[in-house]
Amino acid sequence: MITLYHSKDTRSLRCLWLLEELDVPREVEMVAFPPQLKQPGYLETNPNGTVPFLVDGQTRMRESGAMLLYIANRYGEGRCLVDSGSLLYGAMLDWTFYGETALTVSLSTALRYSMLLPREQRIPAVSEDYRAQMLRKLQVLEQALESGTYLCGDELTVADISVGYGLLLGEMFALGEQYPPQVNAYLQRLKARPAFIRARTYGA
Repeated sequence: MITLYHSKDTRSLRCLWLLEELDVPREVEMVAFPPQLKQPGYLETNPNGTVPFLVDGQTRMRESGAMLLYIANRYGEGRCLVDSGSLLYGAMLDWTFYGETALTVSLSTALRYSMLLPREQRIPAVSEDYRAQMLRKLQVLEQALESGTYLCGDELTVADISVGYGLLLGEMFALGEQYPPQVNAYLQRLKARPAFIRARTYGA
């Protein structure tokens, strides 16, 4: 059985959301965030001190994007994936990684330079620049959403979960009011999904 180490509203939300969408049996271990400061014993489980961390038998995983593909391929029975023979297969992979590298990394860096570093090391200008970078990268997303309910057609895939988390994080940064209209409507559709609601409120 999968064990997922999870902190509320962190990247581990992606994994818990997918597990909810697929109704995969699992155990969820809640981790205080940031673990290095609030739960140092967690380093014995994951020496990197990051969440999520996934254990499935002998498998150990640290990267949330990789976990999405692993869970969907191993347990999804075709759900939340695009078949490798489809013309949309490349788009699914591309958007799955775009959610991390273009959106979430920018915002995580902004958070680091505005809140997580010791006060004397914080640089507000750097934080603002990374927030602006994330917003600029929404234009291609706005264009992609003009032709479908989700990024790869009319069914939710791991790409939507990855990108959706990046958008949620931006909303938590008070950037939601600056989202283009299609992007904002898309995020609201994602947030209304029962599986997302269950994942977001887990442990509350």
